[in-house]
Amino acid sequence: MDTWVWIVIAAVVVAVVAIVAIVVMRQRRRTELRESFGSEYDRAVAREGDVRKGESDLMARRERRAELDIRPLSPQSRTTYARSWEQTQARFVDNPATALAQADALIIAVMEERGYPMDDFERRAEDISVDHPDVVQHYRAAHDISVRVDEDPNASTSSTVSDVSTEDLRQGLVHYRALFQELLEPDEDEPSRDRATV
Repeated sequence: MDTWVWIVIAAVVVAVVAIVAIVVMRQRRRTELRESFGSEYDRAVAREGDVRKGESDLMARRERRAELDIRPLSPQSRTTYARSWEQTQARFVDNPATALAQADALIIAVMEERGYPMDDFERRAEDISVDHPDVVQHYRAAHDISVRVDEDPNASTSSTVSDVSTEDLRQGLVHYRALFQELLEPDEDEPSRDRATV
């Protein structure tokens, strides 16, 4: 065979190997992102309308999160917040809408103390999705209920007239609690004596 035939064959082989490598890398990245972000992966892809754009969004979240100084709560702060949460839950019986608003404010206070930026809700949810992908959907659901309460002047006074029922408010509190518990958890590398305080 002529030399040019060998050159063409070598070029084709190199091209095929490069294509296979790119496909394998993309598949590994996709699998890793799916495992890491869980249902948030599907949400990002659906919102962007394209797998690559959705994955780029998730990778951008990671990069942005890596630049943040997220710190654990001190044992004293965890104890204080845990007590505040108990009081908020107790208020639910008498005033569910107020309790839900206080739960939202408590989540924001904990996030702020831990170092999360307090931009708009969507940014907070995206930042939380990197560290707490299993509960970010709870945060979104609770926020949706809170927004409905804010838009409905009857929500705090009469659950029968309101579009937001007492059960909706209860579900909102349950959703907030899922994220709250995650945010209060000590980091893996904290000494075990600190874990016992909450």
